Amino acid sequence: MGFLQNLTGWHALIVLAVILLFFGAAKLPSLARSVGQSARILKDEVSADTDTRTDTRTDTRTDTPAA
Repeated sequence: MGFLQNLTGWHALIVLAVILLFFGAAKLPSLARSVGQSARILKDEVSADTDTRTDTRTDTRTDTPAA
């Protein structure tokens, strides 16, 4: 992962230009929409998993006085 520390703004522009050449301008909106939808699904699943974990950790015992 050391190679990611040396990336600059120029590298990002070059990567975007390559993506534009590879996919073409017509497919970029659908590609961006698809990536956004996938990110939304992932976020929803992670939050649902977190909610499930907190529900199973709650204390369900009832405190009844000893007779």
